[in-house]
Amino acid sequence: MNKLIISLLALVCVTSINAAKSISIDLSNQRIYAKNGGRVVFSGRISSGKSGHSTPTGTFRILEKDRHHVSNKYPEPNGGAKMPYMLRLTNGGIAVHQGYVPNYPASHGCIRVPKSTAIKLWRWSNIGTKVHVYGTASSFRYVKKSKRRVKKYAKKRRKFRKRQYLSKSKKYIRKVHKKRLHRTKKRYIAKKSRRYKRSNRKVHYARRSNYKIVEIYDGW
Repeated sequence: MNKLIISLLALVCVTSINAAKSISIDLSNQRIYAKNGGRVVFSGRISSGKSGHSTPTGTFRILEKDRHHVSNKYPEPNGGAKMPYMLRLTNGGIAVHQGYVPNYPASHGCIRVPKSTAIKLWRWSNIGTKVHVYGTASSFRYVKKSKRRVKKYAKKRRKFRKRQYLSKSKKYIRKVHKKRLHRTKKRYIAKKSRRYKRSNRKVHYARRSNYKIVEIYDGW
């Protein structure tokens, strides 16, 4: 009896947690929100259906979860497109999955999500979690970045990095050169001092020998 009661309580807790969880997808802003009890746990960018392949709106539930899903439809006619971290919403093929997410609607009806948010959603959500899809993708405004500007900026950045690297390398070379000069100067001074000492010794010994000879000569 105790085991049955514990299992029933666990089931009730799990269902209550699942009921608190929900996912809301805003097509007009191209955003996805994972909510727990009305509070946003995390959010991310999406890419919904483009014109002619619009994403359906309404309330859905997660019917299936597949870590390594492969499409049966796209690319047409045989399929084969990889759709990892798939959360199926309808039997017609609409799902949330990892994919290429530009700054505009570009899918064939599915909701594409970046890898980081796809992994989070797949781990966080459960089968039966509510998904609310609302808004219109046509109202989403986006600005395409010009490639020329990006290229120019990239070139400038590379030049700046090269300058930084060269300046750093020059500084390093100067430091090394100074150290080497200092060492060579020390060695030169040491060699000079040794030579001077040796020459002094030779002169001293010569003077002493001469002095002795003079002494002997005087005594004789």
